[in-house]
Amino acid sequence: MDATEIKSLIEKQGTAFEAFKAEHNAALADVKKGQEDVVRTDKVERINTEIGKLTAAIDDANSKLAAIQVGGANEETKAKGEYAKAFDRFFRKGDEAGLDAAAHANPKAAMNVGTPEDGGYTAPTEWDRTIVDKLKIVSPMRQIASVQTISGNGFSKLYNDRATASGWVGETAARPETAAAQFQQVTFATGEIYANPAATQRLLDDSEVNIESWLAGEVETEFAYQEGIAFVSGDGTNKPKGLLTYTTVGSHPWGAIPSVNSGDAAALTTDGLINLVYDLPSERTPNARFTMNRKTQGEIRKLRDGQDSYIWQPGLVSGQPATILGFPVTEMAAMPDVAADAIPVVFGDFTGYLVIDRMGIRILRDPYTNKPFVQFYTTKRVGGGVVDPTKLRYHVVSAGQ
Repeated sequence: MDATEIKSLIEKQGTAFEAFKAEHNAALADVKKGQEDVVRTDKVERINTEIGKLTAAIDDANSKLAAIQVGGANEETKAKGEYAKAFDRFFRKGDEAGLDAAAHANPKAAMNVGTPEDGGYTAPTEWDRTIVDKLKIVSPMRQIASVQTISGNGFSKLYNDRATASGWVGETAARPETAAAQFQQVTFATGEIYANPAATQRLLDDSEVNIESWLAGEVETEFAYQEGIAFVSGDGTNKPKGLLTYTTVGSHPWGAIPSVNSGDAAALTTDGLINLVYDLPSERTPNARFTMNRKTQGEIRKLRDGQDSYIWQPGLVSGQPATILGFPVTEMAAMPDVAADAIPVVFGDFTGYLVIDRMGIRILRDPYTNKPFVQFYTTKRVGGGVVDPTKLRYHVVSAGQ
């Protein structure tokens, strides 16, 4: 899909949104008159669903264009390296000796060879980078969070409790000792994520098939799916600690992520979302955005402000997301639906969430377990968690204050 087709989708989205507003306004007028039209209400929902599909199609098209650009930029680089050629032979024939020979012929490439005690090898740097770059494109959290690459088992960060005390004194008054801040260390450990795609030996023998690109696509899809769940709701055990798990005081040295209620026991409201925006300190708002799933976007699309304007607005330019109250929206499929006491919306500066990547992707070629298929057991170590809860706000579906 090219830029022209994306532009066409954007135009269709704009037209659908105008139709949605007209029908929704008419439906509300019918309700006020006590003459609710079931057919019109159904039409509003169908248009709303169509807008959601168009929005998702635009986001998907932009992601695919970016992924193609990433892959294209690295293909020429990979093709030039002797190690990359040997790696391709390893994919097709299981020729591990070829990898060793290439490493000896090119000392720089030797830095990329993993220890073969499991029969596995670390992917070439450019191939590894291609996977990570594509994950940044297709994984919503990676697009908006901080990302740190490490070479060890985890990443540690020191936090002070901000308990440094001070006091006012006269010119000759005594200066007693004041309280000092205490430090607490938090370690963000990595868990192991894996994919195990399979291909027939006949496919691998076909010289017209770019095996590296095929495997990269398979790994990208599975890793992005698993990460999407873990970055939202992971419990931190052998996986990232999810965004929605910082609800209690002890979940972080600086406390829980603050919550703002919707103002309704079972629904979202315009006033609740406005309260959510203004609860975030002004210094955090320049990079702030909303995250939610597509169904929640559909609910918010019906809400209007005091000037009778819809608070959801479509993106009018390729690559520009839809907005709510002027702030961009990032769709995360793993976010909960709107329900009593749920957290369907998170707002804030998402650099407050840290994604940790352990360098290196390992591959074990297995031609024996599932004949006639050759399986490629691929692993990567990933972690994550909130580094600054003050940058984020939960929006809880609740009538409480």
